[in-house]
Amino acid sequence: MKPLKQLNRNELLQLKAELEKSFQDVKNQGLMLDMSRGKPSAEQLDIVMDMMDVLNSSSNLIAENGVDCRNYGVLDGIPEAKRLMSFIMDVPSENIIVCGNASINIMYDTISRSMLHGVMGSTPWAKLDKVKFLCPSPGYDRHFTITESFGIEMITVPMTEEGPDMDIVEKLVSADASIKGIWCTPKYSNPQGICYSDETVRRFAGLKPAAKDFRIFWDNAYAVHHLYDDSHASLLEILGECEKAGNPDMVYEFSSTSKISFAGSGISAIASSTANLDFIKKHMIVQTIGYDKINQLRHARFFKDGKGIEEHMKKHAAILRPRFEAVLEILEHELGGLEIGSWLKPKGGYFISFEALDGCAKNIIAKCKEAGVIMTDAGATYPYGKDPHDSTIRIAPSLPSYEEIKKAALLFTLCVKLVSIDKLLEQSA
Repeated sequence: MKPLKQLNRNELLQLKAELEKSFQDVKNQGLMLDMSRGKPSAEQLDIVMDMMDVLNSSSNLIAENGVDCRNYGVLDGIPEAKRLMSFIMDVPSENIIVCGNASINIMYDTISRSMLHGVMGSTPWAKLDKVKFLCPSPGYDRHFTITESFGIEMITVPMTEEGPDMDIVEKLVSADASIKGIWCTPKYSNPQGICYSDETVRRFAGLKPAAKDFRIFWDNAYAVHHLYDDSHASLLEILGECEKAGNPDMVYEFSSTSKISFAGSGISAIASSTANLDFIKKHMIVQTIGYDKINQLRHARFFKDGKGIEEHMKKHAAILRPRFEAVLEILEHELGGLEIGSWLKPKGGYFISFEALDGCAKNIIAKCKEAGVIMTDAGATYPYGKDPHDSTIRIAPSLPSYEEIKKAALLFTLCVKLVSIDKLLEQSA
């Protein structure tokens, strides 16, 4: 297709009139589709329903270490649940604490604990004049919401195709002791689907932070969420790399089964060094006597082992892959060559990130909403909800049905064209 910027004003106005008619036709369909979050579809939730039959009133609820899962105790999780999370996170079981139903709670608690009690003997962050966090962006909005809620100053770091711009990360971390952490989604990142390269992981492990209590918050949420059986992204295991680099305590890794089993009813875990885990457990025991061991047992007996997780994730991929491919095909067919947007093709995860012309994202999302398709707010993938270019749009293809996602993608491309034409007309006025 011919780039839109090569059209003259009259050609743009004529095309706009044609597209406005098409938009009105779609609007008249009365669509009501939600693409605002990466929620699993009903089909994905259906494939785990058998988990509800794993335990009943006649079940043996004794864990393999002899612990009665109906009773108090076992702060860090039963062995079989640790083993399951060990496979997902690719870290040794002894470096894991299995927690509650969602990793976002662990992340919040980890920041809160650092604010109130410091990090392994350091000054509590709340007593410091300034606390800062690095935020690779586009990134996960809930990460940014956590640090913002504690009054932590957030600094945007641009993403590259290999992960965060490590030249900037290294420079900032080594020069400023008020920088206490960095948010990372290292595999199939939210929203771009990028996997950090081996070099990036090694540079993280080799950081020389000015702050002794600096920590990498490694949210490995999509560790096993591949879209293609024969084409997986591979992520270097950071705990081991930190150990090799002489920084064994520098990373907290988080993960959960929230998009593997039931959303919001899974199990989650934090992995770190022995020293970090000992400090965490010292404070965790004040908060809880132990997390839901019955749910841990249910998950362990349903999935059994790493092979069980792999086979289950193939079922997820079979449901998600057609949705992702439909969106990508429509983007290419409708927008390819127009030079009004770009996107990456992810190998896993839950999102497709779209880069519109500068200054267009908010209007595109508003236009989609006008026709009945709700998307993530523009700016959400940046700290404070402020996208400096107003260009990044997160597409979440998982929740709508396959037919619905095609309708939503066609509407989206229509809105991109309309808003982009308005932008070009404005520039040529």
